[in-house]
Formats: sequence, structure tokens, C-alpha cells
Amino acid sequence: MTKRDPDLDDPDYAAFAWRRYRRLMWGMSIAAAVAVIVSIAGLWWFKGPIPIHMIIATTLGVFFSVMLAAALMGLVFLSSGTGHDQRVDHFNEENDDNDDRH
Repeated sequence: MTKRDPDLDDPDYAAFAWRRYRRLMWGMSIAAAVAVIVSIAGLWWFKGPIPIHMIIATTLGVFFSVMLAAALMGLVFLSSGTGHDQRVDHFNEENDDNDDRH
């Protein structure tokens, strides 16, 4: 019996990988919410009462910045951990060999 590398083409492994990615995103949404609370508390501590518009802008900016970073890094780890990067690299090697013949 041969050991198969992880692959997103395998439905069971793809379900496992995407479940892990969604779990990571849920955890990061909690971390983002904590970052929002800390940033609003820090602004309140150093500047005193702040306008509602600044609270809304800070909340959206901090939350979505953290979530965007988490989503992109999560996709990098998903791609690397599932063997997708190696398949693309192998595909590029095949194309390089074909280009040398012309």
C-alpha cells in the first residue's frame, strides 16, 4: 500500500483541510475582537472620550485588518500543507522542459 501525499482533490482530505481553515478563522475572529477591544480601550485611556465615528472606524479598521491578514496567511498554510504548492512547482518544471525544446 502506497502512502498518498495530502491533496485537495481527495474529498475527505479537502473537507479536513477546509474545516481546519474555518476553525483557524473562527479563532482569529476572536483574536480580532480582542484586538478591537484593546485598541478602543487604549484610545479611551490615552485620549479620553472619543466620538462614535472614531469608534466605528477603529473597530472596522482593526477587525478587518486582522481578519485579512489571517485569511491570507491561512490560505498560504492551506496551500503549502496540502501539497498544492509542490504540484504547481512540478507543473512549472514540466513547462520549462518543454520550452527548452523549441
